[in-house]
Amino acid sequence: MEKQPAQSTPIQNTETQVPKNQQMNDRDYLNDVLLTEKYLGTSYVHAMQEASHQALYQDIKTVFDQTSDHQRDLFNLMFNKGWYKMESQEPQKIQQTQQQFTQYAQQQFSK
Repeated sequence: MEKQPAQSTPIQNTETQVPKNQQMNDRDYLNDVLLTEKYLGTSYVHAMQEASHQALYQDIKTVFDQTSDHQRDLFNLMFNKGWYKMESQEPQKIQQTQQQFTQYAQQQFSK
C-alpha cells in the first residue's frame, strides 16, 4: 500500500482588501519594502564577513540587527493583514526533516 503525501494546511489571517488596479497599493508597497529589507540584510552579512576592522564590523552589525528587526516587523504586519501566507506541516514531517539535516551536518562536519 502506497502512503499518500500529507496535505499541508494554509496558515493565513483574513486578508485585508486593497484595490486591484495598475496603481501600487499598500500591499505592494509593503512587499517592496520587505524585499528591500531582505536584500539589505544579505548585503550586511557579506559586509560583516569582510570587515577587517572591529569597529566597522560592530557598526555594520548594529545596522544589520536593526534591519533584521524591521524585516520581522514587516513580515508580522503583512501576515496579520493576510498578505503573507504560510503552510503548516505535520510535526512528524518537521522532525524527519530536522533529523535529515542533523545527520547531514554530523557526516559533513565531524571529519
